[in-house]
Amino acid sequence: MGEDVRLRAVVALAQAMASAHTPRETWRAAALGARDALGGTFAALSMWERDLGRLKVLVNAGQRAADEEEFPDAETYPVHQFSEITEFLHERWAGGGEPNAWVETAEGPAEGEPGYTHMGAPPVHGVLRGRVAALRRRGRGCCVVAPIVMHGRAWGELYVARPAGAPVFDRGDADFATVLASVVAAGIAQTERLEEVRKLAFTDPLTGLANRRAVDMRLDEAVERFLSDGTVVSLVVCDLNGLKRVNDTHGHAVGDRLLERFGSVLSYCGAMLPGALAARLGGDEFCLVSVGPEADEVVRAADELCVRAGDLELGEGVACGVASTGDPIGPVPSARRLFRLADAAQYRAKAARSPKPVVAGRDGTVIALADHPPSSSRDRRSFRDAPAPQAPDAAPGPGTGAGPEAGPEAGPGPSGA
Repeated sequence: MGEDVRLRAVVALAQAMASAHTPRETWRAAALGARDALGGTFAALSMWERDLGRLKVLVNAGQRAADEEEFPDAETYPVHQFSEITEFLHERWAGGGEPNAWVETAEGPAEGEPGYTHMGAPPVHGVLRGRVAALRRRGRGCCVVAPIVMHGRAWGELYVARPAGAPVFDRGDADFATVLASVVAAGIAQTERLEEVRKLAFTDPLTGLANRRAVDMRLDEAVERFLSDGTVVSLVVCDLNGLKRVNDTHGHAVGDRLLERFGSVLSYCGAMLPGALAARLGGDEFCLVSVGPEADEVVRAADELCVRAGDLELGEGVACGVASTGDPIGPVPSARRLFRLADAAQYRAKAARSPKPVVAGRDGTVIALADHPPSSSRDRRSFRDAPAPQAPDAAPGPGTGAGPEAGPEAGPGPSGA
C-alpha cells in the first residue's frame, strides 16, 4: 500500500472519529477505519478492565461471525490469556521501547514469521492456541493486533482480521497498525474528555443524580413525544423535609449526607420505572421524570419513595407530588404545565404533611391550586412559573420566582413552554 494511500487512510480515520457524537459511534468509527486502512474484513476494539482482570470487547465491525454482536454486552476474555498486555508490553515500555503491533495466522506464528517472535517475545503456547483457535473457528486466516496506549499505559487492543485464503498481514502492516492505534487512542481520549464535560454539565455534584438542566431537556423531549403519539409522561416532585433543621442542628456536612442518602433512595425507587431520570433540582428538592410507564406504576414508585424517605435517619420524610398525562389533568401543552401541576401536588402534600404522594387529577384541589397559586407572603414559596399575585387593576406581570423563605431550589421552570 502506497504512502499516500495510507496517509489518506489515517486522515479518514481521524475525521470519522472526530465526527462521532457518542462513545459507541467513536468505537465503531475506530474499528471500521482501521479495517479499511489495513484492507481487512473484520475489526474489533477491546478495553482492558484492569479492576476485573479482563479484556472487554466494545465493538465488532465488518463481517461478523454468528457468535459476534456489533456491541456485545458480555464478550470478555481473561487477561491472563493475553500476556502481551500484562507482562511483555509492560516490560517493553518500562525499558523505554514502544508497544508494537504483531501479526498472527490461523497456523500460528513460526520462527522468523510475523508474530510474537518477531518482537523478541517468547511464545506463550496457551495464548497462541487461544488466538489461533478463534481465527479458525471464525473462518479467518490472519489478524494484526495493535495495543492502544493512553496516559502511558495499556488501554486495550485494536484487532483487524482477514478471511482464510486472503494475503497474510506483513511487517509493514503491523507497523501501520501501530500508527493507527495511536490515532485511535487520541480519538478515544478526546471522546472521554467530552463525555466528562457532558457529565459535569448534566450532573449534580453532591448526589451524582441528574441536575436541573438534564431534567429540562428530558421533560421537553418527553412532552413533545406525548403530544406526538400519546406516550405517558409523569413527573414526581419531592421536597425533603427537615433539611434546614439538620443543617442548623448538626451542620451542613450532615445535611449533605442526608441529601446523598435521599438521592440514593430516589435512584432506587426510580429504577422501578424503566428509563426514569432521577434528579436533584437544587437545595432540598428532587424529582423523577418517567416516560412510558402508566400513571399507577409511577404512583406506586412514589409511594415506595415516601416510605423509604420516612425511614432515613435524621430526616423528616418527604413531601411528594405527582403529575401524569395518564391521569385526568387536562391539556398539557408544555413541560412547564406538567411541572406546575407536580409542583402544586407537592405543595399540597407539604401543607397537609401527607405521608403519601399527592397526585394531580386524583386530589380535587391540585389543578385549581396550580391555576391559582397561594398569594400569602407566609407561603413557603411560589410555584415555578406561576403568575405573580396581582393587586386590583394591575397589569399581568412575570413570574415571581421564590417567596421570602424560598430555598435555592425555587427558580424558573423548564424552558419549554
